[in-house]
Amino acid sequence: MAKEVTFKTIFPAVAVPMHEDGSINEPEFRAYLRWIKSFYDKGMKGLVCNGHTGEITGLTREERKRVVEICAEECGDIMTIISGVNCENTAGAIEDAKDAKEAGADGILLMPPHMWLRFGMNPNAPFEFVKDVADGADIDIIIHLYPATSKAFYPVETLEKMYKEIPHVKCVKMGTRVTPIYEHDVRYLRKTCPDLALITCHDETLCVSWFPGMDGALIGFAGCVPELITSAWDVFSHPDQHTLKEAQDASNRIYPISQAIYGGGQPSGEAHARLKEALRQRGIFTSALMRRPVLPLDQDQIDWVAKGLKESGLPKVDMTQYQ
Repeated sequence: MAKEVTFKTIFPAVAVPMHEDGSINEPEFRAYLRWIKSFYDKGMKGLVCNGHTGEITGLTREERKRVVEICAEECGDIMTIISGVNCENTAGAIEDAKDAKEAGADGILLMPPHMWLRFGMNPNAPFEFVKDVADGADIDIIIHLYPATSKAFYPVETLEKMYKEIPHVKCVKMGTRVTPIYEHDVRYLRKTCPDLALITCHDETLCVSWFPGMDGALIGFAGCVPELITSAWDVFSHPDQHTLKEAQDASNRIYPISQAIYGGGQPSGEAHARLKEALRQRGIFTSALMRRPVLPLDQDQIDWVAKGLKESGLPKVDMTQYQ
C-alpha cells in the first residue's frame, strides 16, 4: 500500500549530528530519525531535512543529497520527506530540487534567494522563481514565507497566484512573524485557497500561532521536543474535544524550553546551536557541534538550556532501542 503524502501535519526540521571533525555522524543520524519516526502515530507524519535547523548553508551539495537519502531510507516508507532548497539562482535551485527528488524526497521547502533579503526584488520575481523551479524539477513545493519585516516577504496576493497557477505549490510555511499580517493572510488564504495547506513556523510562539486554525507546523522545535509538540498539536487540532485550559497548559509546558532555545526571538544560528545542545543533553546526540561560522555555546547558554529542559519536564531519552 502506497504511503499518503501529506502537507497537513507536524514537520520536524531535523538537525544533523556531527563527529568532532565536522563530518556527518550517519549512525547517530539514523538512530535520531528512528526516534522521530516513533511519533508518526502521534501526528508527526512528515519531516524536513536541509532546513535552517539542518544547517543547509553549511552542508555541501553532496552532503545535502546524502541527508535526503538517509531520511528516505529510515522514514520514507510512511513519512512525507521534504528537503530544503536554498540557492541564489534559479538554475541552481532546479538542480538542488532534482537532487532531492532523486534521493527520495516527496517535495521541497523552497526558500527565497537570500540576495532578496538585502536588495529586495522585482514584484514578479517570486512567482517566476517558484514556477521555474516547479516546472524544471517537477516536484511539489512548500513555499517558505520569510518575515513581513524582511525584503524577501511575499504579499498574500502573490501566494494566492502561486497556488492557483502553479499546480506543484501545495503548502505555505507561514513565517510572517507580524501578528496582524499573519492573521489577515491566513484568513484571506482560507477564503481564496481553501485547499492550500497553511502551517506555522513560529517556533518561539507556537501555540499562539495555531489559534487562527492552522494545518500543522514546520519547526526545528518538533525535532527536539516532539513529545511536547505532538501533545500540544492534539489539543489545537481538535478544539471541539479540548478546553482552553488544556491549550494554556500545553503552552505553559512548552514555554520554558522555548525560552531556553529561542529566547523570545525568532530562530537564528545561535538558537539552532542551543537546540542541538538540547538534543545532546537529552542523550540523543553525543555532540552539539555546529558547522562554523556558528560558534560553540558558552557555559551560561549550556546551563540555560539545561534549566529549560528541567522546567519543561523533559527527561533524557533511552536511545538504545533506536540504535
